[in-house]
Amino acid sequence: MFRRPILLILFLLILAAGIGLLALGAFPPSATPTAVERVLPNDRFNVR
Repeated sequence: MFRRPILLILFLLILAAGIGLLALGAFPPSATPTAVERVLPNDRFNVR
């Protein structure tokens, strides 16, 4: 059928990756909100 099936497979993989990137760009996944935790310095127990 085709003289070079490796090139066809490579072309199809690149095409599928491009379609996947376009789909991610058009419908990005929703970001899940998370609480921001900040480390506070503990000065009470430091040796002076």
